[in-house]
Amino acid sequence: MRQALLVDDLPDALAIVEAATQTAFEGVRCATARSVREALALIETQPFELALVDLSLGDGHGRDVILQLAQRQPACAIVVSTIHDDDENLFQALQAGAQGYLLKDHPIPWLASQLRGIVQGQPPLSPAIARRLLRHFQLPHALAQPAVAGEEELSAREREVLGLLAQGVRIADIGEMLGISRHTVGDHVKNIYRKLNISSRAEAALRARGMGLA
Repeated sequence: MRQALLVDDLPDALAIVEAATQTAFEGVRCATARSVREALALIETQPFELALVDLSLGDGHGRDVILQLAQRQPACAIVVSTIHDDDENLFQALQAGAQGYLLKDHPIPWLASQLRGIVQGQPPLSPAIARRLLRHFQLPHALAQPAVAGEEELSAREREVLGLLAQGVRIADIGEMLGISRHTVGDHVKNIYRKLNISSRAEAALRARGMGLA
């Protein structure tokens, strides 16, 4: 890692994530921002390989920074660094493009070790966050994450198609099972992807499980 973006509006917290980043990657250059506005300005002018983003910023939500980074610099490893361990913040950040989620109450050496794992493809996750993710997919749908944008817009037929997609059923076979043409199935799939803002069968399977359809 040569260039990192650190986004936090609290000086003490910013010092912690900077120390963890420099401990993890010797010689890394850290650009710091204390607001959404400052972060977006840096994203426009500098390339980053790593970003640690707080969620509660004085002029907005860190999710907006994550979205811009994921769109403009897809090669950047984006990690949330926050005190928030609730489902809403967690899943919104991951859906926006975050690839890791760390709570700032860990010691600097532990945070640094988690950041080093990025190089080996290991997503940095605090243990409490990893447990929350597991519980989310283990709980019955009624107790799991509330529906996110798009889920309530699916028609009954689209939910049927989504459930079959998640089971690995082929498009042609879905058509035969539901008594519709494969072209109609294809239209349903396009609508599902658009409404849920996804782009692959793997994402569809994850969303179907979260909705209790698979």
